[in-house]
Amino acid sequence: MQETKKHQLTDWLPTTNREVKIRGWDYLDVILFSGDAYVDHPSFGPAVIGRILESYGLRVAIVPQPSVNDNLQDFEKLGKPRLFFGCTGGCMDPMVSNYTASKKRRDKDAYTPNGDKGFRPDYATSVYSKILKEKFPDVPVLIGGIEASLRRVTHYDYWSDKLLPTILETSKADMLVYGMGEQPLREIVELLQKGVPFSSLKNIKQTAVLIDENEEKIPVVKGWEDVTINSHEACLKDKKTFASNFKTIEQESNKLKARRIFQKVADKTLVINPPFPTMTEKEIDGSFDLPFTRLPHPKYDKRGPIPAYEMIKFSINIHRGCFGGCSFCTISAHQGKFIASRSQESVLKEIDKVANMPDFKGYLSDIGGPSANMYQMKGKVQEICDKCVAPSCISPVICSNLDTSHKPLTDLYQAVDKHPKIKKSFIGSGIRHDMLVPEFNKNADPKELDAYTEEVMTKHVSGRLKVAPEHTSDPVLKLMRKPSFTYFHKFKERFDRINIKKKLNLQLIPYFISSHPASEVEDMANLAAETKDMGFQLEQVQGFTPTPMTVATVIYYSGYHPYTLKPTKTPKTKKEKEDQHKFFFWYKKENKDWIRNTLNKVGRPDLLKKLLPENNSWKKNKTKHKTAQHTFDDAIPFNRRKKKVSRAPKSKNKLRR
Repeated sequence: MQETKKHQLTDWLPTTNREVKIRGWDYLDVILFSGDAYVDHPSFGPAVIGRILESYGLRVAIVPQPSVNDNLQDFEKLGKPRLFFGCTGGCMDPMVSNYTASKKRRDKDAYTPNGDKGFRPDYATSVYSKILKEKFPDVPVLIGGIEASLRRVTHYDYWSDKLLPTILETSKADMLVYGMGEQPLREIVELLQKGVPFSSLKNIKQTAVLIDENEEKIPVVKGWEDVTINSHEACLKDKKTFASNFKTIEQESNKLKARRIFQKVADKTLVINPPFPTMTEKEIDGSFDLPFTRLPHPKYDKRGPIPAYEMIKFSINIHRGCFGGCSFCTISAHQGKFIASRSQESVLKEIDKVANMPDFKGYLSDIGGPSANMYQMKGKVQEICDKCVAPSCISPVICSNLDTSHKPLTDLYQAVDKHPKIKKSFIGSGIRHDMLVPEFNKNADPKELDAYTEEVMTKHVSGRLKVAPEHTSDPVLKLMRKPSFTYFHKFKERFDRINIKKKLNLQLIPYFISSHPASEVEDMANLAAETKDMGFQLEQVQGFTPTPMTVATVIYYSGYHPYTLKPTKTPKTKKEKEDQHKFFFWYKKENKDWIRNTLNKVGRPDLLKKLLPENNSWKKNKTKHKTAQHTFDDAIPFNRRKKKVSRAPKSKNKLRR
């Protein structure tokens, strides 16, 4: 077992000239600019990219949260890099970091010491890149991260309420890397080290470039197929035209053998090259096995804790990707729908590091991923996956070719719990409850599903188990690419049975969304009535937030479903959204008269009778359940949602989600 190491300043990537000189360097190969504070941890994208580049033998520095409100000295202090500048807005889209769903500026920034706000500009990637191109016009700028990934093509920006072109146009960057950056960066660096000019790198997989065809030709790549989508200007003129683009974009993003995408933007052509194949176990292990300190840079020691770090400090990411394909979620657009899983050996090696951290008390806050229970799941016959264009592997039904065995995950949990310094390991990531219901997951062994559910409930939950049915309306759920609410009822039956059998006294916490496309006022009233009948009193739920590169956002802006091009209604006005949200809180006195009037107006006295019976007997006999708040940006390193939950006894660890 490894000894706890006392860190030196040189264990982090340098952030200042002084730190560069301590290493004895007289030049830098790459300088990264990030909207987040620098946390040297595998869950923080900027740190991963820095360590990957370092592993290629490069001299790398990082400038976290450079000031854009002064003389811009942060952009010049380290000089010119030999190869390129890298820019990212951080682990979340900066607009999600800076604003709430109602477009109010947030009071805190989770990726800044002490949660202080004001250290990350709006549209940070574009802001940083434009400054660098102005100051160093001859140095290439490479952009990446969640903001660049989701804005790589014409997209709707909710916060400005505008249709914007590719971020390559607004940022003036030379190249965009989308998705997980390890594979394209490896190829980029190899070519640059061989002396190939950056300007010649036009056909690297998983990158995008803007090409002026008056000055250069788009390269022909043997074996690649091309597809052209509607131009940015055509999208500006017609919302239906914009919507029709998305089917191609989403399908090509999730295909193993994708086509290259072309889009005209004014007098230039956006070229989005196909993605790399899913990372192998060896490749993803190599990324997580890099020499991270797992700590914030010492420069923040006196500024206060970084909330996002405190939340995942003792958590372990076991895989990337999500095959759910939910219409409101950005994970597949960034990480892809195919699962890249780490080996058990790599996971246990990282747990050993965590267990030997000086302030570790024995409690792992999460062993998970974008969805906790997709570890090691993939197609049984690879050739079938190779030809698949479906955006989801489990909607409308679970693909018969998908291996949904939970045994590797159960085995991993048990191996983790054998570590002598682990008192308890929690599952803080959201669990796909539908995959644990035999009536839905028909190809799985019911005994295996029960074994996993029981393992989680008895050993890996601290008072609450969080799942995400999202809605109760079948039409809304169909659009969301989520299964019928019937399967939540069936899961709750299994949950209750195990709860009683094992005398656990656990709470089941369901997440729900209001104001999602296709959701009507009556749908929300039904949701309130049905969850009330089940004994839930919902609190701290979330309204739909349109983020780029999702089906739901395309519908929100255009009014059309991108796959059918049929009109689809969406709550858009402030009043419509507030009215839908009120149904979550039917039990609040200030909402009762409004609910009575609304349900009488739409002719639903049956729902009114369920929600607000005259004798109010439910209030006396209810079993109170609360939901935790959640958001829909999936850019946080590996959890789709993360909030505080119950803590382990005598532990100060904050648990994910």
